Amino acid sequence: MFVGAVFFPLLGACVSGFLGRWIGDKAAMWSTVICMALAAICGTLAFFQVALGGAPATVEIVTWMDVGELEFSWALRFDTLAAVMVGMITLISTLIHLYSVGYMAHDETPPRFFAYLSLFTFMMLMLVTADNLVQLFFGWEGVGLASYLLINYWYEKESANDAAMKAFIVNRVGDLFFMLGMALTFLTFGSLEFDAIFAGAEAQRNATFLGLPSLELIGLLLFLGAMGKSAQLGLHTWLPDAMEGPTPVSALIHAATMVTAGVFLMCRMSPIMEYAPFALAVVTVVGASTALFAATIGCVQNDIKRIIAYSTCSQLGYMFFAAGVGLYQAAMFHLFTHAFFKALLFLGAGSVIHAMSDEQDIRRMGGIWKKIPVTYAVMWIGSLALAGIPVFAGYYSKDAILEGAVAAASATGTYAFVCGIVAAFLTAFYSWRLLILTFHGAPRADAETMDHVHESPAVMLIPLLLLSVGAVATGFTFAPYFIGDLQAQFWNGAIFNDPAKHMLEALHHAPHWVPTVAKVTAVSGIALAILLYGFLPQVPGRIAAAVPGLYRFLLNKWYFDELYDRIFVQPARRLAVGFWKVGDARIIDGMPNGVAALAAGTARGVVRIQTGRVANYAFAMIIGLVLFVTLFLLGR
Repeated sequence: MFVGAVFFPLLGACVSGFLGRWIGDKAAMWSTVICMALAAICGTLAFFQVALGGAPATVEIVTWMDVGELEFSWALRFDTLAAVMVGMITLISTLIHLYSVGYMAHDETPPRFFAYLSLFTFMMLMLVTADNLVQLFFGWEGVGLASYLLINYWYEKESANDAAMKAFIVNRVGDLFFMLGMALTFLTFGSLEFDAIFAGAEAQRNATFLGLPSLELIGLLLFLGAMGKSAQLGLHTWLPDAMEGPTPVSALIHAATMVTAGVFLMCRMSPIMEYAPFALAVVTVVGASTALFAATIGCVQNDIKRIIAYSTCSQLGYMFFAAGVGLYQAAMFHLFTHAFFKALLFLGAGSVIHAMSDEQDIRRMGGIWKKIPVTYAVMWIGSLALAGIPVFAGYYSKDAILEGAVAAASATGTYAFVCGIVAAFLTAFYSWRLLILTFHGAPRADAETMDHVHESPAVMLIPLLLLSVGAVATGFTFAPYFIGDLQAQFWNGAIFNDPAKHMLEALHHAPHWVPTVAKVTAVSGIALAILLYGFLPQVPGRIAAAVPGLYRFLLNKWYFDELYDRIFVQPARRLAVGFWKVGDARIIDGMPNGVAALAAGTARGVVRIQTGRVANYAFAMIIGLVLFVTLFLLGR
């Protein structure tokens, strides 16, 4: 069961990737779907046995490395934290694979796509079931590689090439810090095995490195690594560009896999983070700032997938500042519920794009809700969950995070709460802006496009309907287990909370006004969007014209790309050109080439003397004799 949950996706990837051209497109697609379905069955059973049944397990596969003091195994660690991730990843990935059968039906190379998609899932499963930091890093780099292949799937497009390179390079920045954190962890604990690290955390709480607290440095370095993978403020620039890949890729990256890896890492390393208060404060501030920053940008974007992408960036900020105030359980709860409604939103957006003949600009949509009613309904469900409206999944997890920020009773917690409330208002606003501009009003697409608008096939609608159930039910169903009265039994020690902080007790005694403020904020954002885009559609344009600087600032994503281009890209390009023209062309190539040119010129001069005529040689001998005699006489 445990092995099947992890390795069935790898089997599907191998079948589709290596045998796809022989077995055919349909066989390749359905073989990966079947393998993912088997993985989902195993993952669900593992969740019930480990998380709900309280029976964690570790499956030893092989000793990976045994060199001196560095020894670790390749093992599958199934505690509650891993079981939650495995169950969620396999289930949602299966639905995305099924959806892709319809979405990629007319693509030229579906076996390659499905091989990449299943490989991506396998790498994420390796990451979350890792029993040590090296194995986790293997999965960490594996999802980076698979994301590069998927974002760049349509490699004929230059924009896809650029986006894939950008994602790969930005993530390498974070990975550098991750590796430094691993090195310092080994130096501090003498091991990279989680059991050894967690058992020695309290004993090493006063350890130092270069005069600084070791656990604080480890926490900061690992968080900097997580910032790249989970697109936090500063290392976020790759995430919106990742929309260049097919829509199922966006759903898988944003909902269940790659971008949640950083949040998972913080929760997995909770025994370290709890003894690193400064690192946790940094996590809180960066997460809260990201939540607000991304929400402001989402309000003015026009590409349907980019709006949802910035929503992901913002929601990841919530997860991080929940971990930063010490509520790792709430962070994981929001990660869990978010996976369902965000996959629903992305796949719903894909259904809209499919219906609109690949149009992604919401300004060129409108008036289509009656033509695609199922897609319209599921987009409403996803948006209600995202906005945090009661009963829907996002309400329970997001409110727990906001209550935890208040319960933390710290400056960073207060800052996180303020950013979270403002971001919640903006989230509700841009979600309904997207719904109204996409589905309502007069049609803004050309007549030919509108004539072809149609509902997606059943193979795409079934995953949407199943995800809708998750977007509604996962909140109230699992709240008692993740953050409620059953949480201690449910987590069973997989997450560590410093008893001195009493964060879980404080969460249950948070002020009653917090949920009320959150509800009012969400409803207000929805009402404002309906007013501006439903009843006063000319007003948003006037507001943008009245504050053109602010509008351009948000539309250009706070000019982060331009800033990085000025600070990093252009200086690196100039330095590279200098090395090329001076270092390479003039010095490295110039010296041997110059000697070769001198030898060639000398040879050409000697060749001119060798005429082959006796008279010329006799004349030269006479001239030489005259010069010799002259010099001899002068010398006397």
